[in-house]
Amino acid sequence: MRRVVLAAAVAALAGCGGSDKPAPEATAVATEQSAAGCQVVDTSGMKPQTKTLPKPRETLDAAKTYVATLETNCGKFEITLDAKRAPVTGGSFKYLADHRFYDETLIHRIVPQFVFQGGDPQGTGAGGPGYSVVEKPPSTLKYETGVVAMAKTAQEAPGTSGSQFFVVTGDDALTLEPDYALLGKVTGGAGVVQRIGAIITDPRTDRPEEPVLVKSVRVTEK
Repeated sequence: MRRVVLAAAVAALAGCGGSDKPAPEATAVATEQSAAGCQVVDTSGMKPQTKTLPKPRETLDAAKTYVATLETNCGKFEITLDAKRAPVTGGSFKYLADHRFYDETLIHRIVPQFVFQGGDPQGTGAGGPGYSVVEKPPSTLKYETGVVAMAKTAQEAPGTSGSQFFVVTGDDALTLEPDYALLGKVTGGAGVVQRIGAIITDPRTDRPEEPVLVKSVRVTEK
């Protein structure tokens, strides 16, 4: 199922993904550094993965602080999950990260001055974990630079999410209605986020011309 995020005339796809992560048949292999400042990775041996997990029950504790660290071939960045305003969405994201669901997945879509998106085990924008959760975002939510949220299809209720997430990298996302489940905000590695968001893409598909690999996602309590 394809997840869609729209801003003005710009469309960016995200999705849902899932399962105890079976080892891919071949993982990406890092070589030299690219012009964008990322490690060049060979993803030719990677194949789409079909992964599913049971729907989680865990939610985040509003009294605690949860930080997700995403290690990519472009560097590391951190997302502080919004445990107070999005305990269900954050709980699902942590559950997926704890099951290594996001490891060795791609940032499959980059729209300059808008968002970049990942979290799809298929790497196409159509994958997911085999379940969805619903948590309506705050009505006052603005998708400002650094905000991280989840994608959904136009047919789904506000706040529906699977595994695919998007990171806001520019003001174009301010046109979005508050329909996309809030996950949190980038609180570390903003330069890495901007580096990823500036990678050149194929204008027909918004797919990055050089692969952006999410090596791992780990959620810790601070």
